[in-house]
Amino acid sequence: MPQLKLETLSIGSLEKIALDVPPGEVICLSGPSGSGKSRLLRAVADIEPHSGEISFGDKEQNKIPGHQWRRQVMLVPAQSAWWYETVGEHFHKPMEEAIKVFGFPAEATGWQVSRLSSGEKQRLSLIRALSYEPSALLLDEPTANLDTDTTNKVEKWLLAQIKKHQYPVIWVAHNREQIQRVASRHFEIQGSHLVEREISQ
Repeated sequence: MPQLKLETLSIGSLEKIALDVPPGEVICLSGPSGSGKSRLLRAVADIEPHSGEISFGDKEQNKIPGHQWRRQVMLVPAQSAWWYETVGEHFHKPMEEAIKVFGFPAEATGWQVSRLSSGEKQRLSLIRALSYEPSALLLDEPTANLDTDTTNKVEKWLLAQIKKHQYPVIWVAHNREQIQRVASRHFEIQGSHLVEREISQ
């Protein structure tokens, strides 16, 4: 399985970031508000202009149309966008098991997007992303609006999917306990660079 690789990536205040994300591993990224965590994910997803090289296996980001790259290297932002009237119209394939695991009734795919709370949108945007069968995941605080019980269920399901499909994952997280539960490695943004931290700290 290919790995996600960042070489001399610069965006905003971040300079010459180098990071290898092997298949099946979760790299947790933390740092102060405004330090560039979300912008880094958006650069990896080829949404924001940046310098440096990003590759997934033998595929180079700058040689692939943006929409094709984002279909493989899938970003789940903290605030998800929705285009159609109902939830199910956004899914590429049925996701009955995930719908149940995330605490929704089967008929949730027929719900109007306008009725969704922020937490419901967050959970459903994760399911939507996985329905497109990506090759790598970029997760921007995917459980930020969820209670403890739902967070635990989402983490468990996500980690099972990551292991099953061997996704390389960059996961922005603030909660140290969550980082201990999900991370293979942990990097903190300090100024313009990433500093690796012990997961147990």
